[in-house]
Amino acid sequence: MGLKLNIQPGIMGVKPYVGGVSKIAGNDNAIKLSSNENPLGPSAKAVAAYQAEATHMHRYPSEDHAALRELIAQSYRLDVDRILMGCGSDEIISFLCRAFAGAGDEVLYTEHGFGMYEISARLSGATPVSVPEKNRVTDVDALLVAVNESTRLVFIANPNNPTGTMTPDSEIARLADGLPDGCLLVLDGAYAEYVYGFDGGAAFVEARDNVVMTRTFSKIFGLGGLRIGWGYGPASVMEVLGRLKGPFNVSAPALAAAKVALEDVSYTEHCRAENEKWRGWLAAELGKIGIPSDPSFANFILARFTTADEAQAANMHLQDNGLIVRMVANYNLPQALRITIGDEAACRQVVAALAEFKAGL
Repeated sequence: MGLKLNIQPGIMGVKPYVGGVSKIAGNDNAIKLSSNENPLGPSAKAVAAYQAEATHMHRYPSEDHAALRELIAQSYRLDVDRILMGCGSDEIISFLCRAFAGAGDEVLYTEHGFGMYEISARLSGATPVSVPEKNRVTDVDALLVAVNESTRLVFIANPNNPTGTMTPDSEIARLADGLPDGCLLVLDGAYAEYVYGFDGGAAFVEARDNVVMTRTFSKIFGLGGLRIGWGYGPASVMEVLGRLKGPFNVSAPALAAAKVALEDVSYTEHCRAENEKWRGWLAAELGKIGIPSDPSFANFILARFTTADEAQAANMHLQDNGLIVRMVANYNLPQALRITIGDEAACRQVVAALAEFKAGL
């Protein structure tokens, strides 16, 4: 007789998140451009800070993360008491769903939005609702039509992943103002640092009581392997989320490296400038050979092909040339490939390989 398990609602409906492909069989020197990682890596100072923690691994990390939270508050001009650290911003997203959405509730996100929104909604027992975009840009009118009395959370990544497009402040404001009582707007700013002068939604958090912001150290700061991010929102929201946080949810090496990475402003600015330079070059060169993409504000572009079969064939041709990009059919974009902006050599190899592919059609 088998064990009768009391599986909580929503869990068995989850399709586990699948990250970007990282290896090509038989090729140990493949270039990975599938996970939006910083090709320049983390700051050397951050690496040194991580290594310095190695002799203290028997000690538990800080429980309140005070030193890093204070630096974040100072750097972004925020209220330190409303900053919550997480094991990546994914954990903050999970906290939000666990805290505010359950059975009978709905969680909205856009049709090409980050996959963890749906997964976290299902794991909390809520119903995920995908809302159409307009030409791969968030459609606020469509979101407002989809919102109802059961809606508890609306997730918007800005810039969006995997499209790279941005939603204007005026549209974000209209969306926030149009939400019913008891519904939170979550602005996922994983790629915010790639946009010059962009606050990731902080001004909306300060001006309203229904907006929360999430951020990460995984992208421009190059600390994806350490899993560290943070959230910021109204005091009433963050007090609730704080009750879900485990006592030691972020490791000491991650805290140390993140603090130094944030302090190393010149290196971050260098990474931003290099990304902007080669993102523009890559998009322009691909456009010349008939592979368009929308203006991207992140560290990737969404290269569009004529058909899903062509996109798949292009992906295989890139792999044959030792280049790993991201198929995004699971984001309702079967005719596209998401290509992380690599260094100069990687970008030139991508263009050369795709030019060869297009010439052979």
